[in-house]
Order: sequence, then C-alpha cells, then structure tokens
Amino acid sequence: MNADLPGVLTDYLNHVRVERGLSPNTVAAYRRDLTRYLTFLEGRGITTAAEVTTVDISEFVQELSDTQAASSVARHVVSVRNLHAFAADEGIAGENPASEVSPPKLAARLPKALSVDEVTRILDAPNRGTIAGLRDAALLELLYGTGARVSEVCGLDVDEVRVALFEPEAGLRLRGKGGKDRVVPLGSYAARAVNDYLVRARPTLAQASARPDPALLLNQRGHRFSRQSAWGAIRSAAEGAGVTTEVSPHSLRHSFATHLLDGGADLRVVQELLGHSSVATTQIYTLVTIEHLREVHAAAHPRAR
Repeated sequence: MNADLPGVLTDYLNHVRVERGLSPNTVAAYRRDLTRYLTFLEGRGITTAAEVTTVDISEFVQELSDTQAASSVARHVVSVRNLHAFAADEGIAGENPASEVSPPKLAARLPKALSVDEVTRILDAPNRGTIAGLRDAALLELLYGTGARVSEVCGLDVDEVRVALFEPEAGLRLRGKGGKDRVVPLGSYAARAVNDYLVRARPTLAQASARPDPALLLNQRGHRFSRQSAWGAIRSAAEGAGVTTEVSPHSLRHSFATHLLDGGADLRVVQELLGHSSVATTQIYTLVTIEHLREVHAAAHPRAR
C-alpha cells in the first residue's frame, strides 16, 4: 500500500470504483476534489497522509470558502474526510484528522418543480414524426413517469425495458447510486412512448453502428445516448414548449415527486420510487407542497395578505 499522498489517492479511487461500485462520474468528482486538496498540501510541503493535521484541513476549507460556494466546500470536506478514513482503515495513517472538520451549513433550497401544465407541454414538444423526436419523447416520458435520474435512464439496456413492456407487473428495474437497484412501475404513457421508439426509431439508429449497442436510447451514431445529450434534448423540448424557467433532468424528477405528494401519495412510497436511502431526503418535497399551498392561499384568500 502506497504511503505517499498521490499513491493513497490512487488506491482510494480504485477502492471506491471496484469495491464500493461507485459510478465513473462519482469517481471523477472525487478525483477532482482530492487533486485540489493534494495540491494544497503539496504547497505546504506535506507529502504523506500521516503528516496531515486537523489544522491543515481546516485551513484548506477556509481557503476554499473564500472562492467556492458553500455546496462546493461541503462536497470537498466529505471527499477529504473519506480519503483520510480510508487511510486510517488501511493503517497508512493514524486517526482521521478530518473527522472534526465540519462542512459549512447549507441553506435549505427547495427543489424547482414544474407545474403539471408545463410538464405536459414539455412531454408533448418532441416531434414524434421523426427518429430523434421519438427517442426524445421516450427519454422525457421515462424521466417524468418513473422519477428516474438521467444517468439511470441513459444506463438502461433495451432488453431490460422489454421485460417491463411485456410483463408490466414486473416493473422497470433501475440501477441507482452505489449499485442499489430498485423497481418502479412503468406507466402507460411512458410504455407507449418507449414502444413507439423501439418499433419506429431504434432499428434505424442501431444501423448506424457496425457493433450492436445494448443501450435502450441511442444517438445518431448508434451508440448509447449520453447524459450530456439528454440534457440537450430536455432543454430543446422546454424551449419548444415555451417554458422559460430553467429546466434540467432533475426538474422532471422533482416534479414527479412533488406531483405525487400533491396527489396524496405517501411519503414513504415516494422515497422508494426515488431511491432515497433516507426519508429525510424525501421530506424536502413536503416543503415544496406547503410552499405551493401558501402561494394559493395568498392569491385566493381575501385576508391572506
């Protein structure tokens, strides 16, 4: 096991990638944060994990706070804390010097949910008379219909979705964060959009590549549709729908959760559908619905203002 900091970082990234099964995007985020941290330590002449003190880490956090948003600083603190916990567990260093360093408190931010009308307009925006439009419609219906993360939808393989189409009672299996799978219902709108895409669009897209790709959603070259391409398709649909607020894949996920709760769904059910490990994460959506009630009350009640 390497004792120098670059070696510890390499071993740690291999650990989270192989043993913990974190996604390539998460591993890349850890690498960016921790490379910045190691550069800071290098400037202080620190080359091994055993040399790092709580003061060093606190001053790194302070330096970040001068230029970075609180959310970015908090993410760095978590990354640093996990790196030193790994070093301690592997016997490379003593106790974790980052365990007493707290991330900055984040202001509670309500997720931005779209109205049902806005979502409907976005879902109807793709031109379903075109190959790309059929694919984008399937993407959008899956995101809003299941509450999936964009990475989960882009990660679907065609055979997995065919199971959900032909055996609706089996549901659609999504591969969530940290390798945690969950099964969600596939509604009729999403099922219809996916089936139309499979019959009328995917065979044409698949012909663009010499090697068959198992992915459900394909790009013009016949390869798996990327998260970046999905973002572009969603923004294009929002513009076509005349929705002026900023729309992202998470907007559809937030709207899925908010509309379920507005319709009377149990919080625990929404937690399961979203794949949250803790109900506390899901509870933020109850604040959204309360805020909505407050707005309606203020607009409609003669003595509310």
